[in-house]
Amino acid sequence: MKIGIIGATHAGVYAAKQIKSEHPEAEVTVFEKNTTVSFLSCGIALWIGDHVSDPEKMFYETPESMRNQGITMLMAHQVNQADLKSKTLIVTNLDTEEVTTQQFDKIVITTGSKPVIPNIPGIDSNRVYFCKSWDDATRIKSVAKDLKRVAVIGAGYIGAELAEQLSVTGKQVTLIDGADRVLAKNFGPAFTERIQKEYEKNNVDVVLNQFVSKFENTPNGIKITTPNASYEADIAILGIGFLPNTDLFSGQLETLPNGAIIVNDYMQTSEDNVYAAGDASTVFFNPTQAIDYIPLATNAIRQGILVGKNIVEPTTRYLGTQATSAVELYEQAMVATGLNSATAKEKGLDVIETVIESDYRPDFMLSTTSVLSSLTWEKDTGRIVGGSFMSQHDVSQSANLVSIAIQKQMTIDELAMSDFFFQPNFSQPINYIPEVALAAVAEKQALTLAYY
Repeated sequence: MKIGIIGATHAGVYAAKQIKSEHPEAEVTVFEKNTTVSFLSCGIALWIGDHVSDPEKMFYETPESMRNQGITMLMAHQVNQADLKSKTLIVTNLDTEEVTTQQFDKIVITTGSKPVIPNIPGIDSNRVYFCKSWDDATRIKSVAKDLKRVAVIGAGYIGAELAEQLSVTGKQVTLIDGADRVLAKNFGPAFTERIQKEYEKNNVDVVLNQFVSKFENTPNGIKITTPNASYEADIAILGIGFLPNTDLFSGQLETLPNGAIIVNDYMQTSEDNVYAAGDASTVFFNPTQAIDYIPLATNAIRQGILVGKNIVEPTTRYLGTQATSAVELYEQAMVATGLNSATAKEKGLDVIETVIESDYRPDFMLSTTSVLSSLTWEKDTGRIVGGSFMSQHDVSQSANLVSIAIQKQMTIDELAMSDFFFQPNFSQPINYIPEVALAAVAEKQALTLAYY
């Protein structure tokens, strides 16, 4: 069995490893246009902020370690054409420029995503930086020490982390986004209002409801123009989102309008013996019970593993995703899973988001701190579709717990009465997770009484 994998993204790496684990006899060949694999790009902001012990540790595999597992790694090899019906690839060796044609029994597409690059005058300036690949990371890191002023375009996770790390290392930062809130797609207003104040305390100029219309080089840096104003910086860093990198397969597979390859529960595409995983493909989003495009490393890794498990025959179903995520900004842990009230409305769900704040452990302890908690739930059924938590206390595992609750389609009533331990070192008599669920139940009961 000859298997060709296009791309050594997280999904590609895990697909190759799992295929060899499940089927040691398989001939697995990976084509990667770059010279590195498995880069943890989520660590870029931390590296810029000098919180990484060794940048080489931002890779969990190397081409050599993959070869040691019996995988043929063709680095600096660009797949130029792919005929998915015949499973034929035309490939260029970027080092020698030699072009070869190779045929396989099965093809796995793990070409990942590409940054959104809007058609803005001046965006090709050498003072405009991107934040995606190892090359992007090293390019930013090479100039970071000498920067005084930085404009960060995009206030999602990437931009939010970059702005925070640059500000705490003494840079003058301007954070620009077209939305009306920072992290608007990740958290509800109660959370974003609070973290925006932290940016302002740290002298970050937060510019919202404005889209960049032009970049212009200046003698001392770059000018960023919006319809309302202009801002000057040494460099601008773009972090405004990603699109599936699937142009190579245009017209050959069923896709979403944005090009994301539609896969079933077993990572199979619309073409026989062609699989896709990771940022190139769709996911099944459990809060909406529909396919969606959510580029996250966690999704990619699980989907890559599933390719390996299902490469011969469909045996292990994909359980879907809740898009569970986390970030730490100004010593505040912020974690989320599923939807909040704003994103649920965009998806057409009729929901309520219940928000409370309480200390994570009893006040008789020598120290404690508050947790801002929310649950988003369907108004009619009480089904949980989202949850968020924010605190200086480590609340990261709370998102994982609520993620499982969403996956299992639990209701607020069920979560409110679920078993959580009490021990004063760790928790209140009622943990903050069932506490917010109890508040949601009370809110639902009040709505029912008001209706009657």
